[in-house]
Amino acid sequence: MTPGPHVLIEVCVDSVASAIAAERGGADRLELCSSLIEGGVTPSSGLIENIRAAVSLPVHIMIRPRGGDFCYDSDEFEVMRWDIMHAKKQGANGVVFGVLIANGQVDCDRTRQLVELSRPLSVTFHRAFDMSADLFRALEDVCTTGVDRLLTSGGKLTALQGSENIAQLVLKVQNRIAVMAGSGIKPHNAAQLVRATGVSEVHVGLRTSRPSPMVHSNSCVSMGTAEGREYQRFGVREEDVRDLRMALTDKS
Repeated sequence: MTPGPHVLIEVCVDSVASAIAAERGGADRLELCSSLIEGGVTPSSGLIENIRAAVSLPVHIMIRPRGGDFCYDSDEFEVMRWDIMHAKKQGANGVVFGVLIANGQVDCDRTRQLVELSRPLSVTFHRAFDMSADLFRALEDVCTTGVDRLLTSGGKLTALQGSENIAQLVLKVQNRIAVMAGSGIKPHNAAQLVRATGVSEVHVGLRTSRPSPMVHSNSCVSMGTAEGREYQRFGVREEDVRDLRMALTDKS
């Protein structure tokens, strides 16, 4: 398999600057999150509004009320419902979520409820899928819920490590939903991943460390559980997205 004429690139962003850089670099779609150190949670209303105003790309909003696992209590589920309704009002093009039950199976009932609430927006079931007890059972469950696509690393740390599983998922899904590969995809390995799996969509972070503009720093204080991050910033660079686009362009 070789990359097709156009592989869709979804870039995960958490700032206006990253969203603008992704669009300029040739991204096709944005996933908007906050707190990427926790794998992403629901962004603020202000961030959604400002990114929606700054770019013309489709924007899919992460619906995740907290970090940690994907087994939510009734209060957390209500927060997810509210956040979906708010994302719709703010002009989101899609939403991204994943819900599991305690034994590691997909929570089909709650997922269906969220899908119905989300329409007419596009819906992605995210990498909660990779935390499921059985990927191939989870695939069948996800397909019954009405989502449009599945984001997965094939149950491994990176999509390249999980490429064999992703290829099997693509075969088994039989075009019922789209399978989008994500995690650890870079310009130097993206074409290899697409060839190995047959996916037509990839999800990337492409985050690069940026220096803090702070001249003064206090190394004695940490504001979060991840020490030393007060003076670290990360963002997406236009040139990295452009390099990825070039790597995935079929030149045949």
